[in-house]
Amino acid sequence: MSTQPWTIERIHDALGNPTLAQRFLSEINKAPAHDVLAVFAKWQGIADRTLASVQRGREAAAAQESGGDVPGQWTDVTDRVLREADRIQSRGAA
Repeated sequence: MSTQPWTIERIHDALGNPTLAQRFLSEINKAPAHDVLAVFAKWQGIADRTLASVQRGREAAAAQESGGDVPGQWTDVTDRVLREADRIQSRGAA
């Protein structure tokens, strides 16, 4: 992770999604003075988790590309998803 201090611009850039970034700017700009730090902290956490997720995704992609195991714990939910799909299809949903 970066050692750069968090700023409004850095949070905006770290969010990576224009809609989400706009929502952040809207919230920080409309917050009353006594709430600005709380709004900033909330979005700093979101940006930090976003960057961490991107990093994990890159590591997983690199591992898969090199033929290695994808890091992390994975739960196989294939059977549950297939049962749910069967249930939905049995109701006539497309």
